[in-house]
Amino acid sequence: MASQAVKIIDGGKLIIPAAFRRKLGIDTGDTVVLELGEDGLHVRSLSSAVRLAQEIVREFVPNEVDLADELVAERRIEAERE
Repeated sequence: MASQAVKIIDGGKLIIPAAFRRKLGIDTGDTVVLELGEDGLHVRSLSSAVRLAQEIVREFVPNEVDLADELVAERRIEAERE
């Protein structure tokens, strides 16, 4: 695992080295997700965090189930009740 010492600057800003940003697929102005773990701070691109969340959800949902279709069906039923 690559590592590099960096300083925290005014306002608590942390400069992520360019090589790390490229590896993470993040650029100036992008949103990142920070996670405080027992072993330190983890930085993920937003798309990476979304993929991880999808993988976690998929562990609990059978492959034949389409959550988007189920949500649309539920919303239609709710709309019919109103």
